[in-house]
This record gives sequence, structure tokens and C-alpha cells, in this order.
Amino acid sequence: MATLQTPLVQKIVNRYAIFIVLGAMGASLTLLSPDFLTPGNLINVLIAESGRGMLALGVGVVIMSRGIDLSIGSIVSLTSVVAASLIQQHDYSARIFKDLPLLPVYVPVIAGLVTGTLVGMVNGWLIAYTAIPAFIATLGFMIIARGMALMLTNAYPVPMLRPEFKILGQGNFGPMPIIVCVFIFMVIVTWVLLNHTRFGKNVYFIGGNINAARVSGVRVERNLIYIYAFSGFCAALAGVLITARAASGIATLGNNYELDAIAAATIGGTSHTGGIGTVGGIVAGILILGILNNGLLLLGVSPYLQQIVKGVIIVFAVVFDMRKNARKV
Repeated sequence: MATLQTPLVQKIVNRYAIFIVLGAMGASLTLLSPDFLTPGNLINVLIAESGRGMLALGVGVVIMSRGIDLSIGSIVSLTSVVAASLIQQHDYSARIFKDLPLLPVYVPVIAGLVTGTLVGMVNGWLIAYTAIPAFIATLGFMIIARGMALMLTNAYPVPMLRPEFKILGQGNFGPMPIIVCVFIFMVIVTWVLLNHTRFGKNVYFIGGNINAARVSGVRVERNLIYIYAFSGFCAALAGVLITARAASGIATLGNNYELDAIAAATIGGTSHTGGIGTVGGIVAGILILGILNNGLLLLGVSPYLQQIVKGVIIVFAVVFDMRKNARKV
């Protein structure tokens, strides 16, 4: 009986390890800090991690295709200043575009989304048609997009945004903050894309074996453009909402966000060898990072030590992933 149960237990642990860790962290922090398991604190965790969660969804799809996207943090920054520049209050004397007429709120939102998606498409085109490694292509656009954001604003914040725009990041939809509702919506959209569309099957196919995918008739180049465009769109959407919440466009807003997003996807079981990953795992990964940050803050742990703990967890997650996949071979 023991010999039958042991492989079953191992299979369950391997499959649901990330959710077991998430539950254990939540239970531990509940015991250590009475303030952790309160509705207000939990909502704060969701608000804080919803933006990075959207980034994690986009870059998670990229990693599943055996790629990487280092430009998403800079896309957040560029989207932030583009959207904010178009929605400043009309009587503000230091507006970037002084002669711009009063625009409907959807114009800056669409402008931001288009900006991020275009950067993603260019990343995908370079990777697909020039054979540039994804690391180099997206590193280049990380620098380019950040430079564009700084150049547009002269490194100054873009303040005095109109109230109808700020409500997107600060308002509620019923009892739930709008930014959290959008994150949940994007989780559903990403799950449907990966599990119920040809695009999703192609993502896993390309990540598992790009040559086999090409031989089987998958339009690899076109799909790579779609994959990186989706990552850019997710980053742009996060940029718009975070800007609305901050009530200011900031050229450095997304600095290091790409690291948190990649970390969340990796902790959530998205394999850098390609072809492996789930939306549920990515969500669990971003919640683990959010709960970790929040819990250590409540416990009064030094922010410098928090970075060390986060780094150790990321390395452990990658080692665990490599060992788990090695056993399958």
C-alpha cells in the first residue's frame, strides 16, 4: 500500500506545490501577525499586486514560448507618460501638449494600449525575422522605451490628471477596486487564450519544440509577433491603471517591474525551458510575492532583507523546476 501511495503523494505535491506553499504562507502569516488576515489588508495586497500581475500574465506567455521580455517595465513607464500627457487638466499651465483640446478619457487609454502593443509587436518581429535572441531584442527596447519616456517628460512627473481618468485606478466597481477587477478579467482572458484557442496551443508547441512546430505547419514567426504583442498589451494596460492610481505619469514608474513579473511567473511553475506553465500557477506566483512583501512589512523586516529573501525564493523555484523537469526525461 505504501508503495502505491508514495508515487501518488509525490504526484499531488509536484502538481499543486505552488498552491500548498501559498496556503502555508498565508497560514503562517495569520499566526504571526493578527493584521494580516483582515479584509482591508488583503484588498491592499490585491491592489498592490494587480498591476504586476498583469505583467506576469504577459511575460508568462512569453516564457512558455521559450522566450523572455525584459522591456515590459519600460513599457509601463512609456505608457504612463503617454497616457498622462493626453489627460492633464485643461487649465494646467505646465501641460506637455499646451494646445491640445480636451480629449475623452478613452483616447489616452487607447493611446497607451497602442503604444505598448506596438513595442511588443516590434520585439516579436525582431525575434521572429532577424534571429536576434529575445534577451537582446527586449533588452534593447527596455533601454529605448525608458529613454523615450524620459525624453518626452524631461524626467519630470506629469501631474494634474483629470478626475475621470484617475477613477480608473482609484475607484471601485461595487465592493472591488477597478484595478483588481481588470486583473481578474485579464486572468480569465489569458486562461481562455491558452486553453481554448489555436494561439494557446501554438504557444506551448513553439515553447516545446520550435522546429517541430514549424514542420507541423505552425506559423512560428506570426505567432511570435502575437506573443510579444500580448505581453506589450498587458504591460500597457498595467501602465495605464497604475498611472491612474498614482494620479501622475512617471518616466521611472515601471523600473524593475519586469523582474517581479518574471519572478512571479517562474515561482508559479512557468518553465524557462519552454512549453510548461499555467495561468493558475502565475496567479499563485504573484500572490506569493505579494503576501511575502506584505507579511515581511507587517513583521517589521528590513526592506533590504526582503530583497534577499525574494531572491532566495526565486533561485529555489528555478532549481525546483529544473529538478522536476529532469525527472520527467
